Amino acid sequence: LKPKPAVPAKPPHVAAPSPTAPHGPSGLGGGVGVDRVPGLGHSGGGSTLLGYIGIDTIIEQMRKKTMKAGFDFNIMIVGHSGLGKSTLVNTLFKSQVSRWSSGWGSEHKIPKTVEIKAVSHVIEEGGVKMKLTVIDTPGFGDQINNENCWDPISKYINEQYEKFLKEEVNIARKKRIPDTRVHCCLYFISPTGHSLRQLDIEFMKHLSRVVNIIPVIAKSDTMTPDEKNEFKHRVRKELETHGIEYYPQNEFDDDMEDKNENDKIREAMPFAVVGSDKEFQVNGKRVLGRKTAWGVVEVENPNHCEFALLRDFLIRSHLQDLKEVTHNIHYETYRARRLNDNGGLHPISANNTQESNL
Repeated sequence: LKPKPAVPAKPPHVAAPSPTAPHGPSGLGGGVGVDRVPGLGHSGGGSTLLGYIGIDTIIEQMRKKTMKAGFDFNIMIVGHSGLGKSTLVNTLFKSQVSRWSSGWGSEHKIPKTVEIKAVSHVIEEGGVKMKLTVIDTPGFGDQINNENCWDPISKYINEQYEKFLKEEVNIARKKRIPDTRVHCCLYFISPTGHSLRQLDIEFMKHLSRVVNIIPVIAKSDTMTPDEKNEFKHRVRKELETHGIEYYPQNEFDDDMEDKNENDKIREAMPFAVVGSDKEFQVNGKRVLGRKTAWGVVEVENPNHCEFALLRDFLIRSHLQDLKEVTHNIHYETYRARRLNDNGGLHPISANNTQESNL
């Protein structure tokens, strides 16, 4: 009999297998290493494996490939002028990613119609690169007549789906299709303390079917805590009355754990936020905030506003899910409608392609 190959020790960063974990006939358990690998070359007196072998190494392989490819995240900000949209996005990503840092200035007048301005930046942190694209919509809601002012925004969102679809159906398509689809739309609600405007209702009613909408109450420091809570409750009731669904939607909860987590988020929405890129000294610490006659409103203090909750929700816990819902739900809905439409993309016929058996 040939001697068994020596199995290297499990690396210290890999957790030890549970003593109660079931083992199959090949020695594989839930995340445990391979105890014996038959068939590996034995030249004479046995061979030594080069490293630890285990199913859990798949995670490391996926991490390396994803790190090389990088990430894309496209966020749209909508709301009328003066609500601090650009400031909030800069505060979220702690970078100058708004249009003002990309050649816009105070001399630019509000456009007469809604315009779409997309600005891309590459943000790197801890070796992870993310291409962040901020799509701004200057001119929205700033006119006397705002009828159908959401049409340019809806058209832009659908154009990005169309662009992705055309790349996808190409015979010689790219290995990695550039993703310009809008993954998230932050809709800024004025802190009136009364109710939603008709424009707010119509916009979210039309756009909630094609994009992930996250409603936020801008400049919430203009309201008292009681006014803020009452306004949040009123907004939720109005959205429910008009059948407007916002992210995260109930039907997309995969299991009870997701449902419990998302229920807490839905109860806190719309997030009442404050944005600021200025620092102040508070109790010996430098904090982002807005200085008032009564003190400093700290942006990242949960007792002052819900900015920290929005940031954690948007970046730490749900960023990947926003991308998946965009691809699996909104884009698939557009794709199915487009390909079934009489004026849609014609299916590629066999006459235009080489037969696979040639």
